[in-house]
Amino acid sequence: MRHWIEEARQGDQRAYEHIVSHFKGLAYTVAYARLNDPFLAEDAVQEAFVEAFSHLGSLKDEDAFPGWFKVIVERQCYRMLRRKKHAVMPIEETTGKIADPDSVDSIIERREWEEKLLRTVEGLPPALRIAVQLFYYRGYSIKEISSFLGVPVSTMKKRLFDARKKLRTSLLVSDFASVLNDLYQGGENMLHIVNGDHVGNKLREGNVQGDILVWREVYPVGPAFASMDGNHERLFRAAYLEKTLGIPASEYIKSCESQETRLQHFSKYDEVVMWFEHDLFDQTMLAFLLHWFSKQSLGHTKLNLLCIGDYPGIDLFRGMGQLTTEQLKTLSGTWRRIGEEELTLGAEIWEAYVSRDVEKHVGILRSDPSVLPFVHSAFTMHLNRLPSPGNGLGIVEQTTLELVKNGVQKPAELFKRVGDRLHELGMGDLEFRYRLKTMAELPKPLLKAEGTDYFLGGPSSAKDGTVALTRLGQEVLSGEKDWLLENEVDEWYGGLSVTNEMGWRWDRSGKRLVYIEK
Repeated sequence: MRHWIEEARQGDQRAYEHIVSHFKGLAYTVAYARLNDPFLAEDAVQEAFVEAFSHLGSLKDEDAFPGWFKVIVERQCYRMLRRKKHAVMPIEETTGKIADPDSVDSIIERREWEEKLLRTVEGLPPALRIAVQLFYYRGYSIKEISSFLGVPVSTMKKRLFDARKKLRTSLLVSDFASVLNDLYQGGENMLHIVNGDHVGNKLREGNVQGDILVWREVYPVGPAFASMDGNHERLFRAAYLEKTLGIPASEYIKSCESQETRLQHFSKYDEVVMWFEHDLFDQTMLAFLLHWFSKQSLGHTKLNLLCIGDYPGIDLFRGMGQLTTEQLKTLSGTWRRIGEEELTLGAEIWEAYVSRDVEKHVGILRSDPSVLPFVHSAFTMHLNRLPSPGNGLGIVEQTTLELVKNGVQKPAELFKRVGDRLHELGMGDLEFRYRLKTMAELPKPLLKAEGTDYFLGGPSSAKDGTVALTRLGQEVLSGEKDWLLENEVDEWYGGLSVTNEMGWRWDRSGKRLVYIEK
């Protein structure tokens, strides 16, 4: 938080937004406890943020911000109480119904439990009530609440213990937390869509509020289509991924059907949050999901996006998988709302990416960077994967051969070094292994592999094996020969096909893409 406070002092708009997102729940809970009116509480919070940011220069210790800001919120509440008395709106009336698809009886029963729970929490002493609302409803940690309210952690733990004890007696249930989790999915009725199991597991460890859907796809590899759930298209893509990445077709199809089923039930959530990064791997995934959501009736569900390309203290940011559980928790709540602009642009990008018209792929680079800021760099890398005019190599093959020429011969080290140089691709181990295997295949290999089954996925001997340039590899790297003309090619880049018969490539000027036939 110190970093964001310092940046806000310098006028950084992103820092302002981060601070507002992180503290608005805390501030609102305190304001509502003072004013007992949701509209007045919102006004007080807004005015408190304006006052805080205008006097941020007077804050001498960044770590003191929570307590300092709480005083400002309480001062705004006091001013409003002096200004005018408003009619009180009970908190029960501000809470929406929980949708339950099972039956009318289930909806009524859950609604009754919700109202009883809210009334019971409202009946707690103020200190206990605020502790419950911030911890269970808003999802803040005990440490954050303690800092904001200016009370010791031990005191906050005692308040939560006392609150649970009182609620247990009032509600006649053994575990208040389980009742609340059942009604509110841990305090927030949210679905988080993330780009991999590693990030998903860390979010679970950090007790992120809501359910997590790990989206498992590798859209930069293989054929892609406007609708990815068609039977013919899915079978074609599944066969291609099995051939290239070694993903069993049956497992791929099962995984797709499973994640799509969960996605189709998005309407039961109040909010959906998409966690993505700056690279092509994530940007294609984001474009697909925005395209899909643009075709749905969203109803009451709000869409949010958390998309980052860096993190304080990490010089080379490759992705959220680098972050610790605690670092990921600092991102919670920093997402922004997805509106019509994002949905429209995402749909246009996906339709361009799956098109067989190369001009539409190039057109992605003209997207408005203020709407989806990482699109330009990610899809520039997408186009750079196509054969170059000088030697027929894409950027992955070119970079790999250059590193081998300069003495990097271990497959695992090559993967790391190529990944560092081309981090905007977001290329995983499976894809890189396939690229290496393609360059080492007969009858006209660019690389010679010795003592390694890395290409076949064997981990044991990969550390001992090496790769080296063949004579053809040297000639292609120097521009004497064209690998596209020498190689048996069967590649797909979204909707663009490059085969041994024909395909897209950069022309000799390097300024435009042309379609060639051998």
